[in-house]
Amino acid sequence: MKKIWIALLFSLFISNSKAATVDTVSIYSNAMHKEFKCVVIKPAYVQDESIAFPVVYLLHGYGGWYSNWLIRTPELKDYADQYRLMIVCPDGGASSWYLDSPVDSTMKYETYISQEVPAYIDAHYNTIKNRKGRAITGLSMGGHGGLFLGFRHADFFGACGSMSGGVDLNSSRNKFDIIKRIGDTISHADNWKNYSVINVVEQRPKDSIAIIIDCGVNDIFYSSNHFLHEKMVQLKIPHEYIERPGKHEWAYWRNAVQYQLLFFRNYFSTYKN
Repeated sequence: MKKIWIALLFSLFISNSKAATVDTVSIYSNAMHKEFKCVVIKPAYVQDESIAFPVVYLLHGYGGWYSNWLIRTPELKDYADQYRLMIVCPDGGASSWYLDSPVDSTMKYETYISQEVPAYIDAHYNTIKNRKGRAITGLSMGGHGGLFLGFRHADFFGACGSMSGGVDLNSSRNKFDIIKRIGDTISHADNWKNYSVINVVEQRPKDSIAIIIDCGVNDIFYSSNHFLHEKMVQLKIPHEYIERPGKHEWAYWRNAVQYQLLFFRNYFSTYKN
């Protein structure tokens, strides 16, 4: 009996020793002259320093913060191991919409998320350092950010996605601090067009990009996501589109993120060193 318990304890130790690990790092932004925290989830295999891993940048929503995803979805650690990838959750501010604001020079989150955070991650971790090893996605405001940054920086990200994304800023006028980020709809009317994903997709990137969009049919952003899907079909932009019963809530996103990570894993698998 004693030998059985020893064997069980040993197996548990081996199992736990192979679990994904979580770092909380501070990343300075030269663009905003501030330091922000960031969660980095490393798969267990990262202990082998010869292995370079692909990275998924996972963005939080309006009112969220850097550890929001991990607190709400601790199984991200399991997914990092299962899909053999790193998951990076940066801080995008409570209401940045992941933009370099044209009306507020202190808000440079497009630069921070698309350049400064990846530069730090690539410098401090063994990552695949080209677009074929990078993906970006998020929920709600972060879903807008995932597609917005993915399209505008397709030379850097090879894949992008959105979960319940606020993809049409015009549908949220006078909400979510958007006016603070891009100005009012009269004096700054062009910003409402140029900074909205629903229009950004018209500027098709030169590089092909793998895209996944997911939204619940009972979500507050469902109609704009469905319209985005139809528009991309008309523009002949290849993408995966998922809609199913669900609201704008964590129960939906906890389920959706696993499918998104699998999608990115399959994309990363096409890359050959």
